[in-house]
Amino acid sequence: MNEKELIEDFKNCGALLEGHFILSSGLHSTKYLQCALALSNPILAKKITKALGEKIIKEFNKKIDYVIAPAMGGLIIGHEIAMFLNLPFMFLERVNGEFELRRGFSFEKNSNFLMIEDVVTTGLSSMEAIKVVNDMGGNVIGEAAIIDRSGGEVDIGIDLVTLLSLNIPTFDKNNIPDDLKSIEAEKPGSRSL
Repeated sequence: MNEKELIEDFKNCGALLEGHFILSSGLHSTKYLQCALALSNPILAKKITKALGEKIIKEFNKKIDYVIAPAMGGLIIGHEIAMFLNLPFMFLERVNGEFELRRGFSFEKNSNFLMIEDVVTTGLSSMEAIKVVNDMGGNVIGEAAIIDRSGGEVDIGIDLVTLLSLNIPTFDKNNIPDDLKSIEAEKPGSRSL
């Protein structure tokens, strides 16, 4: 699966949205990538999982004990990648705005983790999730995501492997272009749930 094919697949299933969006980071954008919609198609989900899984195998030679993902965005692709790699899967979820490992998930100290996200923009959620795992005694050895919206500029402090890198402009609330201000903003992400 190449980048052009992935973009076409996202467009064809309605997962590449255009308008005025407020991202989980609080930044504004003219485009939103709804990976959950793309992954709801089993054939496309398998294609994305296989392509990302193969890149993970090539990139991360270290032993991975667990696949972990922050909820909500990383849940579907995280589970699919765990199945592809035949590894246990767990997820972090926000409680009062902070990531926590709940639902009886546990691990041995010094276990190696691969963090999975759907989309990375600023890397804030990734860095928060990585810190939680590391503070609990785990070792996050790398991250994989379907899409990097930063055009390769994001730095989460560990190796990041993605299927697609796009440079989609984002704007803070004080620098929104006039043409974007005229469109009502939608907040499709899960951070405020």
